[in-house]
Amino acid sequence: MISSLLLSTKVSRATGLQTFLLPVVWNTSGKLFVFRKFSTLSFRVSVNGKTCQHFGRNRKRQLLLHCCLSSEAVVNLNLSEVPSSSNIPPAILEKTRERLHLRPNHPLHILKKMIENSIEDMHPREFSFFDDLPQLVSTKDCFDDLLVDWDHPSRRYTDTYYWDEHHVLRTHMTAHDTTLLRAGKTAFVLTGDVYRRDSIDKSHYPVFHQVDAVRIFDASASQSEDKIIADLKNTLESLAKNIFQREVTIRWVDGEFPFTYPSFEMEVFWNGNWLELLGCGLLKRGVLDAGQVDKDSKGWAFGLGLERLAMVLFEIPDIRLFWSKDERFLQQFRDGTITKFKPYSKYPSCYKDVTFWLSDKFHENAFYELVRSIAGDTVEEVTLLDEFHRNNKTSHCYRIVYRSMDRSLTNDEVDEIQDKIREEVARRLEVILR
Repeated sequence: MISSLLLSTKVSRATGLQTFLLPVVWNTSGKLFVFRKFSTLSFRVSVNGKTCQHFGRNRKRQLLLHCCLSSEAVVNLNLSEVPSSSNIPPAILEKTRERLHLRPNHPLHILKKMIENSIEDMHPREFSFFDDLPQLVSTKDCFDDLLVDWDHPSRRYTDTYYWDEHHVLRTHMTAHDTTLLRAGKTAFVLTGDVYRRDSIDKSHYPVFHQVDAVRIFDASASQSEDKIIADLKNTLESLAKNIFQREVTIRWVDGEFPFTYPSFEMEVFWNGNWLELLGCGLLKRGVLDAGQVDKDSKGWAFGLGLERLAMVLFEIPDIRLFWSKDERFLQQFRDGTITKFKPYSKYPSCYKDVTFWLSDKFHENAFYELVRSIAGDTVEEVTLLDEFHRNNKTSHCYRIVYRSMDRSLTNDEVDEIQDKIREEVARRLEVILR
């Protein structure tokens, strides 16, 4: 078992745990909450008679509370018991074990620590930091509480990894915001892996990492929206300076996100180009209500993608490299330092085309997922070369570019993969090969 649909909150000792539970018990909506202490480091928590978790002495000292706060049932992310309705392939489930952002000396971990340290320096002892929250969340937490429209593309089965009808692999770290707000947290930074079905190229991958932050201003502080926006922008401009380790030119562009208004995007001028760094804004009242935040309180939030930023700062040319286990890649980086990536080899590419008539079952993201599930990280890019229509039918021709990051591929190996892709796309997506 990898994890459960639960919220992890670190506590240092039993007394701290019981103190933290106090505001949570008030939010259990009539559920029977049972807490039993076995020792200083060993606990069992139950809700309505269902045990959520047991802590042994060698486990992290965390309390899993999501079952107390969510209206959803507790669901286990168990690789051996994948629901038949799930669209999550085994390769993606295996990625939930990796947690690259927790690996010392990894570029994503380096950036994570820089961001956390910057925010802590700006707001000493105010923010809580979470980096090990479970990846499986309810659709309520991921979409409903965040005011995502029912017809928004992110809700589609073709765009998101569904465990079952009501649970998904989180599509953004914001999915944990309202749960933490209900637990009484008013300032926090979240880092973790998120999942989206996506295209195949050097800058897109179905698993990537985000940092999300929230800061709530108590009603008694009498902060106007203008002052809160100013605090948000000052915080992020200081963060950008710390990340890029120099003064940078910044511009603010109006943005649009389901859960914030007004919304902004921050862009940084870097190496002659404007780089979109992050999105942010004031949390909408509906999100604050879902988090049971006081009616007169307001707050801001921001989110940024670690891979996009790391590819720029470390000059990493291909997003697949973050998943490399090759020591020639891993040994180039050290915590606390931005080091430019030095390519250790450029293996030759090989491309193959596949052409077929589309079926009603075909969706481009499903095709990309099928290619990834068969070829893995040997695929560098998939592009649509040609589309034409005849007799109310549509034909697509795709070019699949193969290139391994750590070895040369043989022609026989690529041919075998390509044949398997052709066979499976016809069988699973019911296309007619040409």
